[in-house]
Amino acid sequence: MIIKRLALAGAIGLCLAAGDASAQYGQQHPLIDRLANRVIEKYQNSSCQQLAQQRHEPHSPMEEQAIQNLRSDPQLSQLFINKVAAPIANKLFECGLIP
Repeated sequence: MIIKRLALAGAIGLCLAAGDASAQYGQQHPLIDRLANRVIEKYQNSSCQQLAQQRHEPHSPMEEQAIQNLRSDPQLSQLFINKVAAPIANKLFECGLIP
């Protein structure tokens, strides 16, 4: 579900350029940077077949906690989406998983 939302956000251009406030907020939250980098790395290092299979797998407890944290803080969520949407959308487009 999160993959679909991230892909949709990237595909329709909901990612806004990170402004000064977002950049400062991101510097205060290095965990978001690490989480975003791990997600981007996962997509870059996965085959299209692996990504298609993973869409139907449940999230780990750690992933669920990270998702809850992002949902509870709109600024963190926006920062995360701004970092991961374009790389994820590009990979999903390349794989034919989004139009």
